[in-house]
Amino acid sequence: MAFRTSSAPRAALLYGGLVCLLYALIPSLTFPGPPLDVVEGFAWGRELALGYTKHPPMQAWLLEMTYRLTGGHHIGGYWLSALCAALAYLFIWQLARRLGLSPWQAFWAVVLTSVTFYFTLPMPEFNPNVLQIPVWAGMMLFFHRALEKGRLLDWIVLGALAAFGLYTKYFVLLLIGTIGLHTLIFADARRHFLSAGPWLCALVCAALLVPHILWLLETDFLTFHYAAARSNPAISFLDHIFNPLNFLAAQIGNHVGLFLVVLAGLGWGGMRTFRSGLRQSVRALPAQGDRFLLWFAFMPLAVVLAASAVTGNEFEHMWGMPMFLLSGTFAVRFLALPECWPYPRRAFAAAVAIQTIFLALLVGQAVLEPHWKNKQTRIHYPGRDIASHLASVWTSQTGTDLAYIAGDMWAAANATIYVPDRPAMFYLHDARLSPWIDMEDVQNRGLMIVWDGDNERPDDEILLFYPDAVRGGRKSFPYRSSAGIPEEIVNWLIIPPGEVALQPASCISAGSDCLETDEKDR
Repeated sequence: MAFRTSSAPRAALLYGGLVCLLYALIPSLTFPGPPLDVVEGFAWGRELALGYTKHPPMQAWLLEMTYRLTGGHHIGGYWLSALCAALAYLFIWQLARRLGLSPWQAFWAVVLTSVTFYFTLPMPEFNPNVLQIPVWAGMMLFFHRALEKGRLLDWIVLGALAAFGLYTKYFVLLLIGTIGLHTLIFADARRHFLSAGPWLCALVCAALLVPHILWLLETDFLTFHYAAARSNPAISFLDHIFNPLNFLAAQIGNHVGLFLVVLAGLGWGGMRTFRSGLRQSVRALPAQGDRFLLWFAFMPLAVVLAASAVTGNEFEHMWGMPMFLLSGTFAVRFLALPECWPYPRRAFAAAVAIQTIFLALLVGQAVLEPHWKNKQTRIHYPGRDIASHLASVWTSQTGTDLAYIAGDMWAAANATIYVPDRPAMFYLHDARLSPWIDMEDVQNRGLMIVWDGDNERPDDEILLFYPDAVRGGRKSFPYRSSAGIPEEIVNWLIIPPGEVALQPASCISAGSDCLETDEKDR
């Protein structure tokens, strides 16, 4: 773009700020209820534990903070996601400048990154993947600062960010390993081992992780079991080929928006002269940051693909969410943008159009999707109505406030958000999966078991404790949409104080204390 260099930071701030604001405002104004991962996070966050069944605690802690700040509203998750994207854009801008890119090149690095899929439609669902985005961007930035200047403060911040990342999701170990390998391999980075910086970085990270490590030891590494379960093992030899290629194809698909913006800037005429202009422009650009850029743009992906090829495991596509924060910077540097663009204004118009389409899709999810799908959807779930009814049933039959609710993640977690006294979620009635539950207190106060659907009996996990259980009540609730969505059927069963099964029925009938062994077997 033929504008003054001084206007580039202002343009980046305006573009990034407006995009983030819209991705927070639109779901706040149109989504009737929160998505699945946000509901789950609110349920965990109520406990303020040092870890949870599926993830380390940071996402849940932050959601709980917004819950309390907003007086029990669920919109905090959308704003947390927007804040994550905003911080990531800031760090990407700063890193691009440090790698030798001009202000307008840094602007385009932000714009091209923003149109990759992970920064669009998935953003309102604030989860550990979204929270990793600013962590990865910040760690790369402060690692580069530490290598260049060697200041202890940069190493300390890097260690703190690494700990924050591990409190978010263990997948950040991939970036920590990438940083460590970079430091070991390259001589100009390796010389820092003779200084206090890397060792202080490791010490800060380890010290901050001590509480969580102690929690892991107390819970038999509970979150690791979930991580292992989510990585589907190979079934045949073909999985060693198909699964890494499938992951790679999904990540390429994530970049379709970036490809479209690049092509829009080239136009048909620009595509003919692109190759010759590219050679000259790339040679003219500074190469000081190329090695760093290439390493962090591709090494994490290479490790995941290699691990999938060796083990045959199928990795979740969304795990790639924080891995491509340098895609826009890479495109700008090695495609010589915007110098090789005959039509930079068209490129920007394409970026705005892509953002508009995805923002319109968010509105469509909230308003139109129930009409053309005509099936139950998460964000239209009548969680508040269901929770209010369950609480009133419990109070009318027991004369007390509902303190504990057992069931699967969706049915039980919604009640913990909307019941005024916020009962604790006794996840699947399993003490090992809910280590925050005080078993003596739940026996003294009783609990309510809840499940969705038209089944007379609860889920199999609940039947382990109550083999003869049948529902004590049933009610249908309309979804929060004018569309003809089938009503949600909710079932419940009240377990009064003194009758809560603290062990599986098989253990009780055998007259033995087999709870711990049984849980480990499962």
